[in-house]
Parts: sequence; structure tokens; C-alpha cells
Amino acid sequence: MLGPAELPVNNRDVQFVVGKKEIAMLEHSDAIATIAVKDINVAKKFYENTLGLKPTPVAESGVLSYKSGHSSVLVYNSQFAGTNKATAATWAVDDINGTVQELKAKGVAFEHYDFPGVKREGDVHLTGRTKAAWFKDPDGNILSVVGR
Repeated sequence: MLGPAELPVNNRDVQFVVGKKEIAMLEHSDAIATIAVKDINVAKKFYENTLGLKPTPVAESGVLSYKSGHSSVLVYNSQFAGTNKATAATWAVDDINGTVQELKAKGVAFEHYDFPGVKREGDVHLTGRTKAAWFKDPDGNILSVVGR
């Protein structure tokens, strides 16, 4: 068992020391957005046809996996689909206005929120230099795009 002296913590990462080797916990690991849906077939059409994500192989039934940049999006059947009231996944894009227009052309409706100190130009919310737009999948999961 490791003692407190063997568990150095810095301000950026929690690290463990095993023998003489430091192991960063999650620093170099990709995160996976995990999104619950009620109907996997409806979700498949949305995530593939509307968002343009490419499927990756999965062994489990009722589960879809997609590559997205250097990360993944996992979509699965759940009775709790659409109950999250916060953003489930965000994509960083180079051209937020162009992305919003492309998604609108595919039938995506954008959400409009009234946040203190936030301006809105069309469907894009502006906070300082940050530009973001929110939309929902067919189950009501909140998704967003943010300008890089």
C-alpha cells in the first residue's frame, strides 16, 4: 500500500508514484461523451446523418460508438434518456457560424438561453471571445458547438 509520501499531488494532475515511476492518472487519456437515448435507430440517423459522425465497431447491442476528432461519442439505450438538463457533449469547431448554418440546413433547431452578460447573434451566444450554440438530439439531450 502506498503511503501519503508516495502520492505527490501538484496543481495540474494527480499522480501516483509506483516504485520510481510516476503515473499521471488521466492526463493523456481521451474522454468519451456518453449519451443516453430512448431509440437507438432514431439516434443512429441523427448522429450519423445529421451530425456526420462515423460509426466505429462495438460488440454490445443497443450501443453505438462514433469517432469524433481524437475522442469518441458513445450512444446507448436507457430509460433515463433526455433527463440531463446540462450539456452532454460539446464540439470545438473552427467556423461556428458555418457549422450552425450547416446543421440548420439539416433540420437542427438551436436553443436560445438568457444568461447574464451574454449577447446573442442569431443562434450563437457570445461571452467575451467565446462563441457557442446549443441544440438538442431527438431525445432532448443538450449538445453544443463552440468556436475555437
